[in-house]
Amino acid sequence: MGSLFSRYRNLTVLLLLLFAQLVLVAYQVRTSQDVRLLRVWAVTAVTPLAKLAASASSAVKDFAERYFLLVGVEQENRRLRAELDRLKMENRYLRQELSTAERAAALALFQARTPSKTIAARVIGAGAATNSQVLLVDRGSSAGVRPGMAVMNPDGLVGKVTLVFSSASQVLLLTDTNFAAGVISADRRVSGVLRGAGRSMCRIDYVQNEEEIKAGEWFYTSGEDRRFPRGIPVGTVVSSAPGKTFRELTLSPAALARGLDEVLIVLEGIHQELPEPLEAAPLLPPASGGQAVPQAGGPEAPPAVATDADRLTETYRKAAEAAGRPYGDNTEAKKASAPKPAAGAPKPTPKPPQPGAAKP
Repeated sequence: MGSLFSRYRNLTVLLLLLFAQLVLVAYQVRTSQDVRLLRVWAVTAVTPLAKLAASASSAVKDFAERYFLLVGVEQENRRLRAELDRLKMENRYLRQELSTAERAAALALFQARTPSKTIAARVIGAGAATNSQVLLVDRGSSAGVRPGMAVMNPDGLVGKVTLVFSSASQVLLLTDTNFAAGVISADRRVSGVLRGAGRSMCRIDYVQNEEEIKAGEWFYTSGEDRRFPRGIPVGTVVSSAPGKTFRELTLSPAALARGLDEVLIVLEGIHQELPEPLEAAPLLPPASGGQAVPQAGGPEAPPAVATDADRLTETYRKAAEAAGRPYGDNTEAKKASAPKPAAGAPKPTPKPPQPGAAKP
């Protein structure tokens, strides 16, 4: 640096003198607004730096304010989120309690209308396996529960009790492959054996192919197995097709359609009446040939026709009357149709009584 200055010493001195002269001139010269030129230059040179410093200061101030403001907003957001979560939990809890109360009320109403003696139980667990078809309820031997008792809900049959503990019981669902129960159809009174098919379906075995079972037909417990009382709804037929030996019927259980939270254990079963079946079509056409039958009690009213045998008898009677022949055990007609003896013919002589025969 010293060698460079000594080498260009004259030039450096000249530049310094020129700069000093320029400063003196700028100090002495004034602008039209009576402002020294030196001050104008100084302000012009300092203004960009001042702007930069002001911008940096403003940015720092804004950052600090936003930081502290965001800290407060973040805390407020956390508080509001916690309050929202609490309200959601309370809402969910209240809805669950309301749903439980509604189910309990419906279960109590159904229990009061059921003739069988039942006890309400809550489902507290299920099997650990993936395709498990067992449940655990909170009623056991202390409440009078015994193995083999039927389990149902207002929608229909659920299953049966398999294992009993002091305060809990294990229930085998009707969809399990080891489950079986006697059932009967509501329309045609066709009997069969209900068996679980796994997952959410059942099947009905031992129904003849000649039986007309259509999809949508209801099946009820028949009571023939002496385990399930007669009249408990089981479900509706999903598919029906003829098989090799028996009809292939698939049934959808009604009790499992809406899930299981509360159930009824049948302590003492009482048979119930099944719904009235559909009216069967007559085997023979009406005796009137499609014409209106006169009302009972009217003029020339025929005897009331109640069964197919009566209809057949009425048909034969009318056919006999149309042919002019007597029908049935008509004694007067037989006497009238018997040949009369000719006039003057000798009357038959009665035979003498045999010896030892009893006198009339």
